[in-house]
Amino acid sequence: MVRVYRHFYMVLLSILGAVFVWSAINPADRLTWVLEVAPVVIALPLLFFTYRSFVFTPLVYALILIHALILLVGGHYTYAEVPLFNWLRDTYELSRNYYDRVGHFAQGFVPAMVAREILLRKSPLVAGRWLFFIVSCICLSISAFYEFIEWWVAVYEGGAADAFLGTQGDVWDTQWDMLIALAGAVTAQVFLVKVHDRQMMNVSR
Repeated sequence: MVRVYRHFYMVLLSILGAVFVWSAINPADRLTWVLEVAPVVIALPLLFFTYRSFVFTPLVYALILIHALILLVGGHYTYAEVPLFNWLRDTYELSRNYYDRVGHFAQGFVPAMVAREILLRKSPLVAGRWLFFIVSCICLSISAFYEFIEWWVAVYEGGAADAFLGTQGDVWDTQWDMLIALAGAVTAQVFLVKVHDRQMMNVSR
């Protein structure tokens, strides 16, 4: 399977590399860019180092790329100033730029498939209600931990971290972020299970 999809994986890497370079050129705020793209910089070496021992399904790699692109775009503009979502805000008289909601939805949606695949292939768990519940809990925990990181950065950097926090004046932003991430995790498990299971049948344990 690895050989069959090797070209596909190279295409994903090429897209990621091109967008990463674009994102790094004159971002709106360099500190925010570093903070936002840090998960990409951390995850990519991990995927390389584990590639020989654990190859994810093409679906999961594609989802990881999509999540990385969301982070890179948000890092370049800052989440509160992504142009398309500024246009949507102004055109439809919305209360805020909602790109950060897209990011937090992906923060649940993508890790759900990653966690699901690892648990099904490396643990005694089988598909069912308990797996659904545990994956959802993992994603909610990841979201909560990310909110801790935002808090710690805000305490350390003070006003310099405002663009990273991206609350846009919403006192309930943290709660919304975690709820949206949970919704993403549930949505992924509801709609992607069949295609995910089919692809895992072709991956050796």
